[in-house]
Amino acid sequence: MDVTQPLKTRFAPSPTGHLHVGSARTALFCHLLARATGGTFLLRIEDTDVARHVEGAVERIIEDLRWLGLDWDEGVGVGGQLGPYRQSERHDIYNDYIHRLLKAGRAYYVFETAEELQAMREGAQAEKKAFIYPRPDVLPSGADARRAADEGRPVAVRFACPGVDVMIHDEVFGDVTVPAAQQEDFIIRKADGWPTYHLANVIDDALMGVNFILRGQEFLGQTWRHKLLREAFGLPEPKYAHLPLIMDMAGRKLSKRDGDVDILGFRTAGYLPEAMISFIALLGWSPGGDREIYALPELRAMFDVARLGKANAKFDRDKLLAFNTDVAASAGEDRLLAAFQDYLALNDTPFPADDEAVCRHLLRANKGFHTFADIVFKSGILFEDDDAVEYDPKAVKKVLAKADGQGWSVLGELRGLLADCDWAEAPLDKLIADYCQQHDLGMGKVAQPLRVAVTGRTISPGLTDTLLLLGKDRTLGRIERCLRQRSERR
Repeated sequence: MDVTQPLKTRFAPSPTGHLHVGSARTALFCHLLARATGGTFLLRIEDTDVARHVEGAVERIIEDLRWLGLDWDEGVGVGGQLGPYRQSERHDIYNDYIHRLLKAGRAYYVFETAEELQAMREGAQAEKKAFIYPRPDVLPSGADARRAADEGRPVAVRFACPGVDVMIHDEVFGDVTVPAAQQEDFIIRKADGWPTYHLANVIDDALMGVNFILRGQEFLGQTWRHKLLREAFGLPEPKYAHLPLIMDMAGRKLSKRDGDVDILGFRTAGYLPEAMISFIALLGWSPGGDREIYALPELRAMFDVARLGKANAKFDRDKLLAFNTDVAASAGEDRLLAAFQDYLALNDTPFPADDEAVCRHLLRANKGFHTFADIVFKSGILFEDDDAVEYDPKAVKKVLAKADGQGWSVLGELRGLLADCDWAEAPLDKLIADYCQQHDLGMGKVAQPLRVAVTGRTISPGLTDTLLLLGKDRTLGRIERCLRQRSERR
């Protein structure tokens, strides 16, 4: 696509909860396109569906966007000259435009109940016909609407389609034509007085100067309505790019059945926003070449709508995990510390989140982790009460009891040596190495008994880091407790 002007894009979520990964992709691509063209990125909240509004959802969406590193130039949270930026605060604007259509005969009042509409649909189905709402020969007047309202009937407004084929040009899917015969007069104001998505969306995009719309493919089939409304109002037509669907690895629409699908879920699970950004960017877009992980500033410079694909994107969780592993491995310690402390703030863990030295030690000791949750799994027991250690029977049998209780013997001898050792990395490393050499034992024959004694299992950070994080007194106490287990087993 030849871009000769700065583009103004918008992300316009409904406040129904946290940010879904599909919505996050839309927000990311809108952000990137605006930045790539030196344009403007707008955040608008579409909250006219009162029944689905979740209290606090706007703040959650903003927090999710900012965690991803996405900023916007205009809209909710930053202001601007073209607000308000919440549709619930623009009611009078929509009513004014609806009044224009009613006055011009381009829209009309309707009074059917939900039950009556359902009966009409079932009648068409019985006749094996597609249901298209039958426009009355004489359009109801304002007086008719007031009378219907006084009688307790629902009063809505439908747009009168002009009966012409509508062609939409999409930058991804090309030209899409909707024949007049497939069009139906559609609701633009509901019986509750609120405008529908179609009307509010069209008016706001025009009044706020949005000239490029990026959104999910599921909206492509609705776009003919928006073009007809723009033509009726004399509003400019923006460019469109509809994004391919995001599917799970089985080819089904991504849903919670496969785990978290919202940004907060991945944040809470211990993923880094840098990994999420790179992964989401490749869901339907290709930068070309073999490289896959990019910093956000790089994506801003290189994003091009021409590289959007038509094929459905696959949400490969294994690939996301690999991305996160690579991003974590290459991140600086200060960056990891900030992200780790954010993770700890969201989760109930035994770690002292405000102890920077301990957090840094945990990050170094668990280098190579996939997500921050791995650090909790490997190291959490070191910060639990000593009595919380439960000994894995398989580990006891394999590591301590095997070979006539060799592991128990090693523990008994090391207990005294460790009691006299300076508790620092070099002395501990030397003590273990010397013991292995003097007794002609491999490191595993020595490290694993200690690991089982202090954690109850065979998994922990490196042995020295494990002992340092636990501390001398607690290490000795746990070894003694483990040795008592042997006496109790006899």
